Amino acid sequence: MLEPSAYVKIFIAILAILNPFGVLPVFLALTGKSPELERKKIARTVGVSVASVLALTALIGDKILQLFGISIASFQVGGSILLLLMAISMMFAKDTKGANEAAEIAPDLESIAVVPLSVPLLAGPGSISTVIIYANLPGGPFHVWLIILCVVLASFVIWIILRMATGIGQLIGTLGLSIVSRLMGLLLASIAVEFFAKGIVKLLPGLG
Repeated sequence: MLEPSAYVKIFIAILAILNPFGVLPVFLALTGKSPELERKKIARTVGVSVASVLALTALIGDKILQLFGISIASFQVGGSILLLLMAISMMFAKDTKGANEAAEIAPDLESIAVVPLSVPLLAGPGSISTVIIYANLPGGPFHVWLIILCVVLASFVIWIILRMATGIGQLIGTLGLSIVSRLMGLLLASIAVEFFAKGIVKLLPGLG
């Protein structure tokens, strides 16, 4: 079992890769003409959907990898490269959440909470990779449930942020959202490097 402080770090890492502030412009664009009550309903559905997808990932993600004959170490190296690319995009303020495309393809308010807001904008390849890697650290079944707890807490934070989307958007503006996203990107880059280092040592033990 990991130290309690390690799970605080894991929670922060999951929240960073989810980057709820990065999806705020998309949320505001897609729900711009909706009443406040409808926005809060969509925010709640997004939180539940993200928690469900990532919790399921923590439980069966390694089984899926085994089905395709992929080792955790290989997935860790590959996932770290993906995270690093996402981090670079976030730090250079590129549209990592696909705001324009999402606004165009969203069919109606009843479905945007799940697609595209929950999947793939929040619970996408990067967050799924992160959860699988953390869920397969040593610690046994109780460790996996603590990872799921981290996922649920991160999803709760997403719900709160989206509920307050209008106020946050007005308070910090586009520039503020960009700054927060870049800081998240810097944190994510550090996590990606750590993943890569641990994964490559497992694949090539001589480097250790």
